[in-house]
Amino acid sequence: MSGFKSDFLRTLSERGFIHQISDETGLDDLLCKETVTAYIGFDPTAPSLHAGGLIQIMMLHWLQQTGHRAISLMGGGTGMVGDPSFKDEARQLMTPETIAANIASIKKVFSSYLTYGEGPKDALMINNADWLLGINYLEFLRDVGRHFSVNRMLSFDSVKMRLDREQSLSFLEFNYMILQAYDFVELNKRYGTRLQMGGSDQWGNIVNGIDLGHRMGTPQLYALTSPLLTTASGAKMGKSISGAVWLNPDMLSAYDFWQYWRNTEDADVTRFLKLYTTLPMDEIARLAALGGAEINEVKKILATEITAMLHGRENAEQAAETARKTFEEGALAENLPSVEVPKAELEAGIGLLSLIVRAGLAASNGEARRHVQGGAVRINDKAVSDERMTIGNAEVTADGVVKLSLGKKKHMLVRPV
Repeated sequence: MSGFKSDFLRTLSERGFIHQISDETGLDDLLCKETVTAYIGFDPTAPSLHAGGLIQIMMLHWLQQTGHRAISLMGGGTGMVGDPSFKDEARQLMTPETIAANIASIKKVFSSYLTYGEGPKDALMINNADWLLGINYLEFLRDVGRHFSVNRMLSFDSVKMRLDREQSLSFLEFNYMILQAYDFVELNKRYGTRLQMGGSDQWGNIVNGIDLGHRMGTPQLYALTSPLLTTASGAKMGKSISGAVWLNPDMLSAYDFWQYWRNTEDADVTRFLKLYTTLPMDEIARLAALGGAEINEVKKILATEITAMLHGRENAEQAAETARKTFEEGALAENLPSVEVPKAELEAGIGLLSLIVRAGLAASNGEARRHVQGGAVRINDKAVSDERMTIGNAEVTADGVVKLSLGKKKHMLVRPV
């Protein structure tokens, strides 16, 4: 148990969210005294965030739950430049239209975790384009640029890594650090923001903002970072074998999202219960004590709780039930992910390998062939070993679909249309 007095830091500490804090005592005291406004910046580089960003969203969730004001800052302005942090190469630049569409799409997900509104403790969704797009370059250089030491910027790990590899670091990206620091100062002026949070790779950028605030006359600002998460086996959070684990329902179904968490490694279950669910700590301790065969039941609870926060309780329980029917009863569950195939194609017959690729169960015919040769592929729950097999009307079941399975956990329904 931590020695924090404030509900927010105590909650974050016991649930494993804290990597570094710039001034623990100062921030703890401030959180006890007043409603603190804090923010996390998100890059609108895609129409959805993925599961790797969930730890940040949960930090804002707990901030609001413990009585403070959360700001989700969308980098609509900085997104036009690109963040060099720990990237091997420069990002592709996006048009303002793409950025606006991405922000609108991302906001839908945040509303599952935060209550937005006009009240003193309601969350705010803010776009840094509001102030960055109108900057007068010469004034900005004079008022903000003069506070930055290039020597110090060159010492940051994110910059050093690029320079050590003799990779190009454009002036555009170099400016990103200054803009991000300026966001903190601007959010303090406009909304009284005192705390910026982020992943541990953002520490240098956040401290830059605190320094800039100090030089530009803000009250004391604070930094809090979360650990960069990998799974027990070292895989990056938010990535699965078939690609990114998107949070937007139109990019990844509730069922596939549930499956991702159901397949959590044993060593990660307790940690993920603390970070990604709102279950009370004593309930998590009870679940953590279960071992052996019961760990699979705990994984189902983990998957259902995380899915319920994002997709709603009903969709989460439906996903759990679909999985139970498919895996435990061997039944054909209507809610399995499906791929539509024109009836005419099925009548003519579709090659097994190309169907596996179309269903998204393999990236290429070569990969599909290896799965068939390895005995991992089943049609309507019967193993198939002939890679030259064609799938046609004969394989369509009484339910009007063909069930295509890869291993024990991946199933797709092929629907003739």
